Amino acid sequence: MSKRKVKDAHLPVGECIAKLQEILRERLCCQKLPVKPEGVEAQHKHLLELLRRTAVHGESNSVLIVGPRGAGKTMLLKCVLRDLLEEKEVQKNLLQVHLNGLLQTDDRIALKEITRQLHLENVVGDRVFGSFAENLVFLLEALKKGDRSSSRPVLFVLDEFDLFAHHKNQTLLYNLFDVSQSAQAPISVVGVTCRLDVLELLEKRVKSRFSHRQIHLQSGATFPQYQQRVRTQLRLPDDFPDLKFAQDWNASVKALSEDKSVEEVLRRHFNTSKDFRSLHVLLMLCLSRVSVAKPAIKPADLQEASRLCLGDATANMLHGLSILELCLIIAMKHLGTIYDGEPFNLQMVHNEFKKFLKRSHSMYNFEQPVIMKAFEHLQQLELIRPVDGAASKTQREYQLMRLMLDHSQITEALQKYPQCPIDVKQWATSVF
Repeated sequence: MSKRKVKDAHLPVGECIAKLQEILRERLCCQKLPVKPEGVEAQHKHLLELLRRTAVHGESNSVLIVGPRGAGKTMLLKCVLRDLLEEKEVQKNLLQVHLNGLLQTDDRIALKEITRQLHLENVVGDRVFGSFAENLVFLLEALKKGDRSSSRPVLFVLDEFDLFAHHKNQTLLYNLFDVSQSAQAPISVVGVTCRLDVLELLEKRVKSRFSHRQIHLQSGATFPQYQQRVRTQLRLPDDFPDLKFAQDWNASVKALSEDKSVEEVLRRHFNTSKDFRSLHVLLMLCLSRVSVAKPAIKPADLQEASRLCLGDATANMLHGLSILELCLIIAMKHLGTIYDGEPFNLQMVHNEFKKFLKRSHSMYNFEQPVIMKAFEHLQQLELIRPVDGAASKTQREYQLMRLMLDHSQITEALQKYPQCPIDVKQWATSVF
């Protein structure tokens, strides 16, 4: 078939939608590394040169990559490693160990993971070590075999670096930085963290062995760049099988991005988080609404997806409460207003609730044990919590509590509460 015929081919709408979903879902879920990271060229060059000196010349180094979540720390490191491994000498020599503070929660687990990733299980074998220190020394000796010219360089990447600082005695960090300072085995330690005060967490002996090199990243995306990202992520490529469908889709994406209501939604998300990953979640929710019957994303779809993304989970929890539990929450809200946010107890809440029943001549009649059970349920849901240091021996009725909800959350939840009695709504909005 000629190229012209392929370009003019018109696929059924169902096939086009399936292909569209496949392309865009892969783009949003499996983020491909950029050819060259934008806005961090200097940091990229610095880190690449640092790791190259370890991989090629056997020079030990340590460095921290610091920046807020979503600033591109991991992307920068992955780009550097990709560029570094393009060199044959590096590809042949460099060993990599990737640890994560969320997974390796103590030094013993981290040590096992290092052993596994360096394929030293056979060296360790069934050997029984008397202590953690012995195990660590043996493993480090395995790394230190030979001199600088014959030892293979090892790159240690510590993701969530600040969590490793909470390990007992910081043994792992101390030994890694100690080896990076010694002339026996060429290793590089790269820490990735979002905490600016991470150096304050390190013990004096650990800090003295760290090189104090830090690479800082900032989330400096502007709103026009954020909008451009939406257009780029939703745009279909020029080699899409059905050219006419691709042109119509791209035109609809352009019109969508210029819509005022869409701009408001995107600005709200931009002000909440400049992280592109949260934007991709928003776009995925929109994409899930595209079908044969509705082959384009409408502003209403984006607004609904935004509502789901920015939904207040705590406020949504109020929709499942019973009327009694909701009344107790309203009583707590009023007590907060009367006593200027001071803690309250069950007895105070019950008295406030009884005042409402008298004023409204309500038919509600709840026994004390039922009210106690409802109060305990609110505590289980963590909508209220005991005041720090409150005496545990105090009777439950008099144990001081705090409400973990904002007044606006309560008001918003009442508006959406199914079949909420009018007198309860009026009580919630009244002054007392």
